[in-house]
Amino acid sequence: MRIGAHISIAGGVAKAVDRAKAAGCESVQIFSGNPRGWKIVPFDEAGAAEFRRRCREEEIYPVFIHSPYLINLSAADPEIYEKSLAAFRNDLERSDLLGADGFVIHVGYHRGEGTAAGMEKMAASLRETLDALPDLKTEILLENTASAGSSLGHRFENIAEIIDRAGAGEKLGFCFDTCHAFVSGYDISSAAGLDGTLEEIDRLIGLDRLKIVHFNDSKYGLGSRRDRHEHIGEGMIGRAGLRRIARHPALREKAFILETPKRTPEDDPRNIALVKSFRG
Repeated sequence: MRIGAHISIAGGVAKAVDRAKAAGCESVQIFSGNPRGWKIVPFDEAGAAEFRRRCREEEIYPVFIHSPYLINLSAADPEIYEKSLAAFRNDLERSDLLGADGFVIHVGYHRGEGTAAGMEKMAASLRETLDALPDLKTEILLENTASAGSSLGHRFENIAEIIDRAGAGEKLGFCFDTCHAFVSGYDISSAAGLDGTLEEIDRLIGLDRLKIVHFNDSKYGLGSRRDRHEHIGEGMIGRAGLRRIARHPALREKAFILETPKRTPEDDPRNIALVKSFRG
């Protein structure tokens, strides 16, 4: 179990390594660019090389890139869909340049087309992208979403079906978000609920595909369908529930990345130190 957080790349991607080290990270997740815009800015290859070197020096691994928020590979709108495909491919190429182990992307939203159509579009976009990038080294990790609106990825059976339809084998993995699962109705706050949830993931997706846990408490309750992350132990999953998740044998070799609130500079170090204490 290696513990890290989502870290800012402000001022240059290599600066994220110093921030990660100062926060106590052993692993790290970053955006490769602006997460809220479509504009593709040419990548600084020297900065990427410096990022790779600094991660090696500071023993920060594994490294994950998170997709921009605007990407929706299940979009009903043709313009949004084409923009999403282009941004997705560009970010994967940047991920390889950064030496990333995984690229985390939310399973999309069908926006009124229906679940079946949305899942087929998501699978087709994965197939098309991987066909265009046959030498891609970064593994694509599909993240379970909170069950809001027309979300496709809040049920594990949907994610399993998308992986199966995409037919991409070892190039697709899974990112398990604790807050998203909880607000989607998976009671991971209890021992029985956690065991049942992990058994379901193993049966439908495979725990071998689970490479990263987005480790977040939830501001809102079980099945609330409200995606608001909370500090570790200060939400509705609770400290005991999160400690149980961190110590579960099925997750012992996974990377745990925190996406908890960053209200003060002390928040990440405090949350990371607490999670490290869960390891016993």
